[in-house]
Amino acid sequence: MNRGAVSAIVSGNKPISINQLDQITEAMGLPEGHFYDLFIENFIIDHPPNMRRIEPFLYRCVELDKLDTIRKVVGVIMDNLLYSSKLFEIAEDLFAQGQHEAALILYENVAEVEKYQHSERLALCQYRIFTLQIGDDQNQNVGVTAVFEAFVERLDEIDQLDALKDLANVYRSLRKWDKVDEMAKKMRAKAEIQYSMKHQANRKFQEQEKKTKGPLFGYIAYADLLCASVCEAQGDYKQALQYTYAYANLDWVKETDEDALRWVNLFKNWAEGNTYVYKLLSGEVSALPDYVDYICTSPDKSEKEMVAKLMNIVMAANQYQIDVDDVLLQFEENINSFAQLPASNDMYTQQVVPDQYARFGYELAYYFLNRGMHSDGFKYLIYATKSSNTLNNVTCFKNCLGLFVHFQAYAIPEIQAEFYNFIEKVWLNNVKKNGSIDRCN
Repeated sequence: MNRGAVSAIVSGNKPISINQLDQITEAMGLPEGHFYDLFIENFIIDHPPNMRRIEPFLYRCVELDKLDTIRKVVGVIMDNLLYSSKLFEIAEDLFAQGQHEAALILYENVAEVEKYQHSERLALCQYRIFTLQIGDDQNQNVGVTAVFEAFVERLDEIDQLDALKDLANVYRSLRKWDKVDEMAKKMRAKAEIQYSMKHQANRKFQEQEKKTKGPLFGYIAYADLLCASVCEAQGDYKQALQYTYAYANLDWVKETDEDALRWVNLFKNWAEGNTYVYKLLSGEVSALPDYVDYICTSPDKSEKEMVAKLMNIVMAANQYQIDVDDVLLQFEENINSFAQLPASNDMYTQQVVPDQYARFGYELAYYFLNRGMHSDGFKYLIYATKSSNTLNNVTCFKNCLGLFVHFQAYAIPEIQAEFYNFIEKVWLNNVKKNGSIDRCN
């Protein structure tokens, strides 16, 4: 810093910039951000808010992971609605950069200030908050999802499609099938309107229009896939097949570009596999060899897809007492590695897949234990118990407890100790969380 700049700052003729403050802090040998609280008091609280000064300060706080400082700054300036627009822009930029914790602070504050405004920006804030707050705890996800659902209709028509898809996938992980069905049918109706408008004759300015994350026809097809999953959960495999045939036949799709053809082939591939699944789950054991061949030849060998496919086989085996030892041996490598789930921002991978992993563990445990293969059975049962507890999936957790009690006589002492130690840990954590040993409500 030159002496003129220092003189102007000291004399009060010029406010200090955050870059200059960082230079002074470094020269004094102090930790980065040492004077940020004083900066807030002297140049933000005591002055009219100036976004040219505040914006670089916020970005610098993000770099240093000073989230409490961000909260303090935002709390000072958010009394004025005029600043919500700029803070929303900063939040969107941080969201795009993957700075999710900092972005969430801004989104929450903008949403709080604009909570009485019937605005698209408020709805988009709520969409981002929903996306960032959805996590492993299914009980928490219920509340987060309920809050956001009320804002979906305020989003623009294109964002509504992705929002409804995300809601459907979260409800799917929560096994709230009536809500999955509702979201899927809303998404389908809205996507059909958008698709029809897109292909209207003489439609202008399409290149300037907002684009969906995937092709428009994909939302229509995915809605049918979701409705099929609802029917599957309800045991109506005949109706599930009808929905599956619907998204298998995409001859009505007008797009012929490479990406569109890729999606059409994906839906056809999913439909082929699910056709075997619904036949198998309805008791057509003869469909098993064809389904195994489909798994072996399917182009999608990703771990999450393999788990879903193998779980279908084990579910059918448990339901109809089918011996699938050879199949499990064939896919032994996939089964042994299925618990290593990569992080993802996609709502299906983030919510539906972990729930499937926990359920797959339970189905494997049920299969092995009922066939006297106790070592493998208890291994997967402990995994499923821990996973369902992490997800707060009460139904799966109860099933795991019941299965263990039913077969505990076959558990070696080490397995019994591991299981009971974990259950005790769950209880102690619950006591600590609730602050009382006798709170049962």
